Amino acid sequence: MKAFPNKNAPYYINEDGASAHQSGMDLRDYFAAKAMQAMLVNRNEASYLQSMPKICYQWADAMIKARTE
Repeated sequence: MKAFPNKNAPYYINEDGASAHQSGMDLRDYFAAKAMQAMLVNRNEASYLQSMPKICYQWADAMIKARTE
């Protein structure tokens, strides 16, 4: 699922040389970015930053699951 779907978005050439439609950011990535933004406001120790990406995607997965319940 896309965070910002846009049927009128331009096409681009992907790594296989095929034309692909750029239809928006994945919703999971968008949720993870929002979770990371919130976490960065509160903490920034190096050890915390190393585990942050995994935690943010876990939060994103939980948000996506909550949307479908």
